[in-house]
Amino acid sequence: MLIQSIPKRRRTAKPELNGHPAGAAVPEPDLDAAFDLVMELMAIPGRSGEEGIIVEFIRRRLLAAGAPTASLTLDETPKHSPLSGSTGGLILQLPGTRRGPRRLLMAHVDTVPLCVGSRPVRKGKFVRSADKATGLGADDRAGAAVVLTAATEILRRGLPHPPLTFFWPVQEEVGLYGARHVGLNLLGKPKLAFNWDGGDADKLTIGATGAFRLQITIEGLASHAGGAPEYGVSAIAIAGRAIAHLDEHGWHGDINKNGRHGTSNIGVIHGGEATNVVTDRVEIRAEARSHEPKFRREVLQTIERAFAKAAREVRNVEGRCGKVTIASRLDYESFQLTDDEPCVLAAEAAVASIGRQPYRAITNGGLDANWLTARGIPTVTLGCGQMFPHTVREQLDIDSFHSACRVGLRLATATEHGERGTLVP
Repeated sequence: MLIQSIPKRRRTAKPELNGHPAGAAVPEPDLDAAFDLVMELMAIPGRSGEEGIIVEFIRRRLLAAGAPTASLTLDETPKHSPLSGSTGGLILQLPGTRRGPRRLLMAHVDTVPLCVGSRPVRKGKFVRSADKATGLGADDRAGAAVVLTAATEILRRGLPHPPLTFFWPVQEEVGLYGARHVGLNLLGKPKLAFNWDGGDADKLTIGATGAFRLQITIEGLASHAGGAPEYGVSAIAIAGRAIAHLDEHGWHGDINKNGRHGTSNIGVIHGGEATNVVTDRVEIRAEARSHEPKFRREVLQTIERAFAKAAREVRNVEGRCGKVTIASRLDYESFQLTDDEPCVLAAEAAVASIGRQPYRAITNGGLDANWLTARGIPTVTLGCGQMFPHTVREQLDIDSFHSACRVGLRLATATEHGERGTLVP
C-alpha cells in the first residue's frame, strides 16, 4: 500500500563476508518462468476478503514444487478481521540446510477492487491491463510472485538455504489485517524479514507512517425541506461546516504546523435519500496520518473538535442542534528501522550484488511491515516494479520485476554476499 515515498539515497559498497567477496557464484531464478507466473497471478481475482482462489493457486504451486503438505499452514485472519474473509494467509516453513538465523520472505496477495477483471498484456518493457477499466493488480501480485519464485526455485532445485518462512498474507489493502493478526508462532521466530510491495527494485522502505481511521456519525433532525425547513437540523450542513473549517485552517489534506507534518482525508460521505427532506443522518469515513504519534493524535483531536463545534452551531428555530459520534481506531503505528538493522543491510547487499544501486525510503502509506515491526519482527520492504498502483494506469516494469526475483532468491539462500554458510549435517 505504498502511497508516497521520500527517497534517501546512499551508496552501498559490495562487502566481503567470511572471506567470500560479493559477486561469487549465486543461484539465479528462471526469469521466463517468473514472468509467466506473475502474468497468471495478476489475472486471478482476489480483492480483500476474497483471496481464496489466489491462495489455493499458490498452495498448489508449492505442493507441485515439492513442499511437504505438513509444512503449509493457513493463519486465522478471518476470525479477527471485521471483513471475516474467505481464507487466511498462507505460510510455508522450511528447516534450514545451512546454519543461520531464520529468514522471512512475504508479500500480500489481495488487490483493491479496481483490479478485479484484470487482463494483463505485455507492451514492450511493461505489463498493463488490456481492460482499460481495471487496474493491473501488480500491487501486490508482483510481490507474491517474487516470494513464490524464491520458494519454488529452492524446492525444485534443492538449493542450500538457512531456515526459511514464506508468508502470503491477506487483507493488506483494507487495514493490514493479515500481518496484524497472524499468529507469530506460525512464522517461526524469524530474525531477518523481507516484504515485497510497491516501487522499483532499488528501493528499500525502512519506515512508514501511522494512521487513525475515523467513523463519524452525524445525527440531525428531519423535516419537510419545502414546508418546514426551519424545523430541521441538517446533518449535511453540519458535515459541510466542519469540513470547510478543517480545510480553511490547514487541517485537511497535507498538514504542516510548526515543523510538524501529517495528512488527513474525508474519504467517504453517505447521507440523505430525497431532496425534499432535511437530512437527519450522515455517515463519514476519514483518516489521519503522521509519522509522529503525538501530532497524529493532535490531528485526530482537531477533527473531532471541528465536528463537535459544527454540531453545536447548526440549530433550528427551536434552538435544537445535532449530535456527532466519532469512533476512532489506530490502523497501524509508524516505524523506522535503525541504520544497522540486519534485514536492511542484507537487502542492500542483495540489491547491490545484482548491479543496482539501493536507496532507503520513508513512505506515507501503510505496509504489512508496520504491524510486523510493531510486533517485534523488524521488516524491510523492497520494491518489485509496480507503478501507479490503485489506478487504471497501473503497470509493471518487467526489468525491475526480474531484478526483484533475483534479489529475492539471493536473500532466501543467504547468498547476498556470495556463496557462504555452513551446511547442516
